[in-house]
Amino acid sequence: MKVLVIGGGGREHALAWKLAQSPKVQQVYVAPGNGGTALDHRFECVDITEVSALRAWAAMNKIALTVVGPEGPLAAGVVDEFRAHGLRIFGPTRAAAQLESSKAFSKAFMKRHGIPTAEYETFSDAAAAHAYVDRKGAPIVVKADGLAAGKGVVVAMTALEAHAAIDFMLLGDSLGVTHNAGADGQAVPRVVIEEFLHGEEASFIVLCDGKNVAALATSQDHKRLLDDDQGPNTGGMGAYSPAPVVTADVHARTMREIILPTLKGMEKDGVAYTGFLYAGLMIDARGKPRTLEFNCRLGDPEAQPILLRLKSDLFEVLWAATEPGLHGRLDQVDLQWDRRTALGVVLAAHGYPVSPRKGDVITGLPPEASDAVVFHAGTALEDGVLRTSGGRVLCVTALADNVKLAQQRAYELTRSIAFDGMQYRRDIGHRAVK
Repeated sequence: MKVLVIGGGGREHALAWKLAQSPKVQQVYVAPGNGGTALDHRFECVDITEVSALRAWAAMNKIALTVVGPEGPLAAGVVDEFRAHGLRIFGPTRAAAQLESSKAFSKAFMKRHGIPTAEYETFSDAAAAHAYVDRKGAPIVVKADGLAAGKGVVVAMTALEAHAAIDFMLLGDSLGVTHNAGADGQAVPRVVIEEFLHGEEASFIVLCDGKNVAALATSQDHKRLLDDDQGPNTGGMGAYSPAPVVTADVHARTMREIILPTLKGMEKDGVAYTGFLYAGLMIDARGKPRTLEFNCRLGDPEAQPILLRLKSDLFEVLWAATEPGLHGRLDQVDLQWDRRTALGVVLAAHGYPVSPRKGDVITGLPPEASDAVVFHAGTALEDGVLRTSGGRVLCVTALADNVKLAQQRAYELTRSIAFDGMQYRRDIGHRAVK
């Protein structure tokens, strides 16, 4: 069968890599893909991004299953478009994807359905937002309401930082965020300001078919740019799986208190949820998880170590999840995992995350191995030369018997890779190592 992966980042490279391993998959297409997928004979890149054009191409080329990677096409209604034309696709509808595309929608949903999260208020008026920060104090978290490619969150450790973030998001809007429309149809910038939660973060990702859930292996991302969790927030500088902070008890509580109530709440609101559901968790010292955010996709860079550990046939799993009818067959799926730890280190471009530079030549990529893969994200193949084309360029991912060994293996591989301005953290996995 033919499979289409929509997107061009590291998550999509990892999805395509895993789907290509299935004996049932004849060809994997990636739209638009990146330099890594263009270099690999297992994939074929399709230079189409517009939703209706993608749907027409998929129908013409008899694509059996489409998997959506990034948030943009989901918010644009790609799942609705494909389904309206009888095409099988894994992902949430536009209405369901509001869990990610609007922070205000997500927080109101959690409050309405009793899902544990941080105390918050939503503002479109800058003066009111500033007054709220003055009243609450710092640390405090300021979030842009719409999509911001993982960079619309400022964890302000001082009131000054919070006030600057409010002005940036509400008055400057330099993030290019897709905002909700006001009563007159015009875009209205909004921010969600919420309490700062103490604890340890983890990524909890599940597959949903509208009724049933299959939990993926746990993982932990590293959001800050610099070692020791310093510097600005990013889309993610590295991740590893499994995450020791997600104990059996935390796992059970997360399923019981967050994941299942979310699915039931969406169904109650008349919006059945299908696709990947990512709950960003903050786990306190007592092991109580609370929801920082929802993403309607597989995390990136969490996808890379998670899929490196997955032993089950991903195509068969997603085929079961997209069974035509009221819901799929995920209740019949038992995911199998490699017992080893996987760890991925993101290599980022010069100037990331504020203004990443493009066009730097990439050299020294190691060959793929049974225990290590370099997944491409912000790369492009230009006249046979591999160059940087985005902020997060590569994710060097390795498997080993424990976190320390996986860390050593991944960093050993990074030493051969070079491009001007390359930056990366040198402590990915530090919490688990300690």
